[in-house]
Amino acid sequence: MVAYDELGSLVPIKRTLQVTDCQNQANKESEEPSTKRVRPHGRVTSLASLISPVKSGAVRRFGQTLQASFRGDGKSSAVPHKPCSKATAPTPPKRRNSTLWSETLDVRQKGTLSTQEIKRQEVIFELARGEQDLIEDLQLARKAYHDPMLKLSIMSEEELTHIFGNLDDYIPLHEDLLAQLSKATGSDGTVGQIGQIVISWLPRLNAYKEYCSNQLAAKALLDQKKQDRRVQDFLQRCLESPFSRKLDLWSFLDIPRSRLVKYPLLLKEILRRTPPDHPDAGLLEEAITIIQGVLSDINMKKGESECQYYIEKLEYLDDRQRDPRIEQCKSLLCHGELRNKSGTKLHVFLFTEILVLTRPVTRNERQCFQVYRQPIPVQDLVLEDLQDGDVRMGGSFRGAFSNSEKAKNIFRVRSQDPSHSQSHTLQVNDVFHKQQWLNCLRSAISVHRPTDELSTPSPHMSNIHSKRRMSSASAIIHLEEPDENCPRQTSQSTLPGLARLDQMMAH
Repeated sequence: MVAYDELGSLVPIKRTLQVTDCQNQANKESEEPSTKRVRPHGRVTSLASLISPVKSGAVRRFGQTLQASFRGDGKSSAVPHKPCSKATAPTPPKRRNSTLWSETLDVRQKGTLSTQEIKRQEVIFELARGEQDLIEDLQLARKAYHDPMLKLSIMSEEELTHIFGNLDDYIPLHEDLLAQLSKATGSDGTVGQIGQIVISWLPRLNAYKEYCSNQLAAKALLDQKKQDRRVQDFLQRCLESPFSRKLDLWSFLDIPRSRLVKYPLLLKEILRRTPPDHPDAGLLEEAITIIQGVLSDINMKKGESECQYYIEKLEYLDDRQRDPRIEQCKSLLCHGELRNKSGTKLHVFLFTEILVLTRPVTRNERQCFQVYRQPIPVQDLVLEDLQDGDVRMGGSFRGAFSNSEKAKNIFRVRSQDPSHSQSHTLQVNDVFHKQQWLNCLRSAISVHRPTDELSTPSPHMSNIHSKRRMSSASAIIHLEEPDENCPRQTSQSTLPGLARLDQMMAH
């Protein structure tokens, strides 16, 4: 048996133990006496004896290799040694250029512009850069998703047309605005006037009416096709590629809609940075009015399309549930997944004329909504705001919705028509969405009964207010459907259309 000295030379193990004993003896003379028993070094013949036998193949091979190295017998392990290699790092996602307009100027040029003008040019530059980004995203959706899936027969041409729409038709529209902004840019990089450019261009955005109206059906078809393993695998590979910027396909398809609601905000910001005596001041105010009208028309068209989409998905168990007011509805005020008193998930639709409670079902891989009980006309609807933990209904109301002690975020709807005598206690996920539902319901009821009491006070408040008149909401807030890469919100209201423009303009 051999060992190594301080210089790494081989020495007999016996001599090594003798030297170690001498060193230990010298150390003991300088240390305090100790009664602790120390295992002599001479008894440890090999570190290999400390390794316990194992059954796992990988660990066993590692132990054999370690024992051979301790023995120093020069025998190679049964497992060949592989050179260590670092794991390949994932390719970072592609990032947008975040350079500001002011960063492209030299110091002398900045000194010739006021702070207000620099901020104005920054917003105009953001408008132009947003158009360029939109063009690139539309081209990417075609080249990276549509064309490969068509070529590989992952989806049929009809399905792809239904999902992607006519994206190619919108690229020249935005290229035209970008060209006009580029033409209006001076040699110093500033844009003198922009008002007339946007006034003549904004009405062309009406071309998005059909695209936005088809989004709900397109999203439903895409979600259905994701059940196909080939589609799922292709989209996952794209998501992991750098070009996607960690965005899924629907994020790219939804970019035009999200871009539309930014135009009034950008124009308002440009106007805020424009001096009152500037030629663009009056033109920008006119442009804001134009874009509000365009988006209002798109919003109305989208709302009608969404309303009709859900009406066609209603499934009736009894012909008596087929209220003619449902087919006549042109607008869906709000809808979302709620829970009733027994904890059953219901998808509730509030149309302009009628409230319909349904249960989501699947028929031949197609989602439908089975009508639950008799629909309640809004003109007969009574709303009651319940407090957390309210047990007025009797029975085991506590704990019906969850394991918590109190049932929270609940309200009750019922029909005042004696022939119906319906009452439904419903629960929402949180206070915010409960308030949204209450506002929608109160606003709908106020249209039919503007002078009547809109809701019944909760029993806890009856001693304070003998009669409480609920104020109707001034406008219905429209929420957007969540992106694929965001958690799906299940117990909340999901309202149709683009973001409500009048409320966005108020800010």
